[in-house]
Amino acid sequence: MLTILYRIYLLLVALPLGLLSTVIASIITIAGCSLGAGGWCGYWPAHLWARSICWLTLVRVTVRGCENIDPRTSYVFVANHQGAYDIFSIYGFLNHNFRWMMKMGLRSIPLVGFACEKSHQIYVDKSSPSALRHTMDRAERLLSRGMSIVVFPEGARTWDGTMRPFKRGAFTLAQEFSLPVVPITIDGAFNILPRFRKIPKPGRIILTIHPAIAPGPDGAHDMNELISRSQQIIASAL
Repeated sequence: MLTILYRIYLLLVALPLGLLSTVIASIITIAGCSLGAGGWCGYWPAHLWARSICWLTLVRVTVRGCENIDPRTSYVFVANHQGAYDIFSIYGFLNHNFRWMMKMGLRSIPLVGFACEKSHQIYVDKSSPSALRHTMDRAERLLSRGMSIVVFPEGARTWDGTMRPFKRGAFTLAQEFSLPVVPITIDGAFNILPRFRKIPKPGRIILTIHPAIAPGPDGAHDMNELISRSQQIIASAL
């Protein structure tokens, strides 16, 4: 009975209000970024939008480890990818201005895709080696200006709740700019909306922000150790 009531609520209340908040956030982002306010409008409208989606769908997000990051520092954040609510939980509750590295296919979402482009989110184009190099160049320009980025190094959402092997891309950027890497564990998003289901259910997500992994004294990371350590740290809070 509760499941039926929740689905009626989603259809009549959460879905219309969620669509409205998506349109409003996208328009504010596009307008603000077009007028030169990309620093603020590239993050905060989407931050509030993500919080509203969690609130509307009765999903609670608990954050642990906020003290491990400094709002004045540029980071490469790496997180496990359990489901669609990973985006809402990080956007809404990390509380640190950043840009995403995201799949090129998301560019085709009406209005949202254009808002992401105007706010300088980084679409990952793997169509050719030169296109991938262009993607990395865009990420490097953002990092060189002091912006942080968030990456799902698994590359895609898990099918069964377990983590996939991590890819090297995000860690290469951290190596290139001698940036600290912050592992983030997302726990609970798989139960709320895994990739094989279309309707969410109420629940709780725990977002654990781990201490940063700083580069060595010479400003470099040991790449293999960095990837392995990040994956172990993220898994430790699942």
